[in-house]
Amino acid sequence: MQSGNRLAAVDLGSNSFRLEIGRIDHGEFLRAEYLKETVRQGGGLDESRNLTPQAMQAGWDCLARFGERLAGFKPSEVRAVATQTLREARNRDEFLERANQILGFPIDVISGREEARLIYQGVAQMLPVSEERRLVIDIGGRSTELILGQGRKPRVMESFRVGSIAWSKRFFPDGQFTHKAFELAEVAATAVLDEAFEAYHPDHWDTAYGSAGTVGAVGDVLIAAGWPSGHISKEGLDWLLDKLVTAQSVDRLRMPGMREDRKAIIGGGLSVMRAIFTLLNIESMEMATGGLRHGLICDLLGNTGYSGDLRVNSVNRLALKFGVDTVHGKRVGKVASQLHSQLTGGSRKQSDTEVERSLRKLLWAAELHEIGSHISHSDYHKHGAYILDNADAMGFSLSEMHRLSLLVLGHRGKLRKLENALTDTELVCQLVCLRLAVILCHARRDPDLDGLNLKRMDANGTTIRLVCREGWAESYPQSAHLLREECLAWEKTPWKLDVKGV
Repeated sequence: MQSGNRLAAVDLGSNSFRLEIGRIDHGEFLRAEYLKETVRQGGGLDESRNLTPQAMQAGWDCLARFGERLAGFKPSEVRAVATQTLREARNRDEFLERANQILGFPIDVISGREEARLIYQGVAQMLPVSEERRLVIDIGGRSTELILGQGRKPRVMESFRVGSIAWSKRFFPDGQFTHKAFELAEVAATAVLDEAFEAYHPDHWDTAYGSAGTVGAVGDVLIAAGWPSGHISKEGLDWLLDKLVTAQSVDRLRMPGMREDRKAIIGGGLSVMRAIFTLLNIESMEMATGGLRHGLICDLLGNTGYSGDLRVNSVNRLALKFGVDTVHGKRVGKVASQLHSQLTGGSRKQSDTEVERSLRKLLWAAELHEIGSHISHSDYHKHGAYILDNADAMGFSLSEMHRLSLLVLGHRGKLRKLENALTDTELVCQLVCLRLAVILCHARRDPDLDGLNLKRMDANGTTIRLVCREGWAESYPQSAHLLREECLAWEKTPWKLDVKGV
């Protein structure tokens, strides 16, 4: 495969890790290689929701094999994401720190709704162009995504914490299949999914599509038994339930089309699927060939059905939803951008791409720095940080949203609350620029920046200096006072802000 027209997507699912590699031909993605390993990391969460050492090692071993295959790929050619298991895992940072190094590319933990968006995008990409209203269902190991959309665009997206591994561990822990166990599992799944009934009512979609793991596993068994290929019917699910109950246990299960790695979790997957069929009155579900990996490829191609960067749309949506003063937000962003350019202008440690990425996040944080004011002006920076840490924003990973929340939390007040994060030089540079911009824009009008210059005194040092022109402090006494207060705030950190001319 020629370098320069290749792309790769890595999906760290709760049951399997997958790697898809392909090339671009006339704007279309053509698969060249597909690797899948059953890691079952979703079964490796202990009672405290920590990944066990064995589960982490199994994941690292798989990623080492993927990483070897991805050697030579550029960062712009690879996208790797993790889903529900790592969303839940308390020690995910420990796993990811090594996983990123082993794979050779950053792994983004994405929110449930972002996962849903990518799934729909991947499914729609592999279907004929149509304006039909689509319901897309993806039953994973620890979560189930339901999406309503039309054409290439998703309209309603939700992720529910119910899946094949979780339900198998809970209702079929000994691998025994009984009618009673299936009844309890379906009732429990319906209780979790019940809130979906109104939003995903049959009146809101024309065709139901099933994607990925559980759907594929059930479909393979039905096709091997002579059921029509390409779709799964309610009658087929009833037939499969009877076969599992007749077999009585995983150990005695012998069915054509049933892979060994699926036997232990088929009970949970089937019970969740039956609950969805019953709840949403589905008679037949089409088996889709696209999924999460293909959605990642669409993002890499920029073929999302949206114009521009999805994250820009998400920032604008959040600003509108929480009544942010966008004029002031952009004003603060403009000033922060100018300061950031001065601060990073002489740096040789960051590439132009890294600086651009850092600046983009700084601008988003500036636009949203007052988002918490919608709740209360008192401690609005804390409210804003909470909103961003818990908001579902299309295009953003959880780590990106947390970065924005740290900047919003730290844009005012004492810095002790960010003590652990101040070891990150890039974050400190962003934070200094944002805090100074907020100070300089305190009167909510464009400030006079003529003769102001921000720089690091030493590339390896911890002192940042703001130089003001002669007479500036006398012209703007309140701003000068706030800058002196800002110097005192930084004295209580490992960093020093030195302001000359005030």
